[in-house]
Amino acid sequence: MQQHTYYLGIDIGSTTIKMAVLDEGLKVLQTDYRRHNANPAAVGRDILKSFSAGLGDCRFCVSVTGSVGMGYAERHGVPFEQEVIAAAKVIRTWYPDCHTFIDIGGEDSKMIFFEEGRVPDMRMNGNCAGGTGAFIDQTATLLGVKTEDLNQLAEKSTQLYPIASRCGVFSKTDIQNLLSRNARKEDIAASMLNAVAMQVVSALARGVMPKPKAVFCGGPFAYIPELERHLKRVLNLSDEECIVPRYAQFIPAIGCAMLAKERADGRSYSGKELYNTLFDTSTEIGYTTSLEPLFASKEEYETWVKDKTRRQTVVDSTTPLDLTDHYFLGVDSGSTTTKLVILDSQQRIVFSDYSYNHGDSLRAFTGAVERMQIRCGNIGITGSCATGYGEQLLRTAFSLDYGIVETMAHFRAATKVDPKVSFVLDIGGQDMKAIFADNGSIHRIEINEACSSGCGSFIMTFANQLGYDISDFAAMSCFAKHPYDLGTRCTVFMNSKVKQAMREGALVEDIAAGFAYSVVKNCLYKVLKLQSTDELGSNIVVQGGTMKNHAVVRALEKITGCSVYFTNIPELMGAYGAALYAHAAYNKR
Repeated sequence: MQQHTYYLGIDIGSTTIKMAVLDEGLKVLQTDYRRHNANPAAVGRDILKSFSAGLGDCRFCVSVTGSVGMGYAERHGVPFEQEVIAAAKVIRTWYPDCHTFIDIGGEDSKMIFFEEGRVPDMRMNGNCAGGTGAFIDQTATLLGVKTEDLNQLAEKSTQLYPIASRCGVFSKTDIQNLLSRNARKEDIAASMLNAVAMQVVSALARGVMPKPKAVFCGGPFAYIPELERHLKRVLNLSDEECIVPRYAQFIPAIGCAMLAKERADGRSYSGKELYNTLFDTSTEIGYTTSLEPLFASKEEYETWVKDKTRRQTVVDSTTPLDLTDHYFLGVDSGSTTTKLVILDSQQRIVFSDYSYNHGDSLRAFTGAVERMQIRCGNIGITGSCATGYGEQLLRTAFSLDYGIVETMAHFRAATKVDPKVSFVLDIGGQDMKAIFADNGSIHRIEINEACSSGCGSFIMTFANQLGYDISDFAAMSCFAKHPYDLGTRCTVFMNSKVKQAMREGALVEDIAAGFAYSVVKNCLYKVLKLQSTDELGSNIVVQGGTMKNHAVVRALEKITGCSVYFTNIPELMGAYGAALYAHAAYNKR
């Protein structure tokens, strides 16, 4: 029985992998679109198995495209096509009357202008991922919804707000400000899609006015029709003047398949040959930019945790509380989270709470108090103290006894861990505080200003983009064998470094460990601008939710050569310090 030969186009981008199979007449037979979660090889093998099962005994002429696909093609000698060339091939074949082609991908956006008798004018975005799918994903995370739910929200919008789409850092500030003003999520979702549309046009058109017919492609158009509506409005084009193809998310992959047929050189592969070559998962790591592993074994990690943890006493939640005792409330009202701690007269933690604000600090605090009452019953609060971003608001609204500067709250908590502490590093979601001390007195304080690349959201953003829960992302980084050196870059430019790592075959755990190293390097050398680690002294305590990621703590030790200590409640240390202040103020009074 004669084997059929089909034409396979593979598009491996920064976040997704797309494949399309065409027959001799360029009819689309099969397609598949999946997020690869930084593991394109494993996902690619699954798709190929599915294709082979559906098409039977056949062979494929193959061509590859995409920002990550280039590395795969180079390593295995498979033909590679530039994305814009592949996309242009489809447009000229299927839509000969197209003037403007707009493609929005995970971290890339493209615009091609077609004029009769001229070479297509092709434009792509630079290093910034503003106005792309990654920007849309980040907004969904901030709103606490899935990306696919944004369309449903945007459909119900009644008002548009200005949002900076040129950078994820600036847009995050705009969105959080809107949330704090109780703006509707429906309006924020629509405003973000409008910002994406404006960014794509302003960044790519560059003085050339897009004209009909316009063809839109890419995953965001396929799954978020509201984006199409906003782009049409920005371009002032009608429905009849625009086309969203049936295979909008597969255009570059289909173009690759067309070019594979056009440039066929006799080479073809069976499905098995492809996933044993192009998607071989057993190949030894080939990059040279690896760093020292954080831990050699699970046993070393467990010993390290036991040795470095300075445990604070936490009363079991089932233990009845003495209603005659004195209790002290500490609250750390941050820009994104609210932390609450209740201490008894012996400074034991009888209750703690950690919750996200979702733009409403008051509601977050009252929710924590309600949960406290369920656990603690009718205990009397002898003293209370607030710190953090919402300190003044909570003191005024709830008549709390004291307020304390955030750095002082963290320093007080650190001295409880180690009375001789010489350096306190607190890394939260978007801010970082470094406290230098000598003989129990603070002599220098440093905080980050605009850049969040040394903070927890830096890791969380990329964990979410790669499809991982932050706790799983942190756990796998501890045991990476070849941590990838991502350097010290801001969130935006780190995108290109991660794509380079994936092109070179770095595993997810290697990238995760690289982020741990990168956070510490950004903190020490970009924010603190350390000249020598001697400035840190020999008694280092770390705090903040980011320090629940033991890979970050270990990276700090590896880079500085110093021993670093932490508690079993790193994310609560601001509230803990505030509660300690209330306790000390009562005893003094």
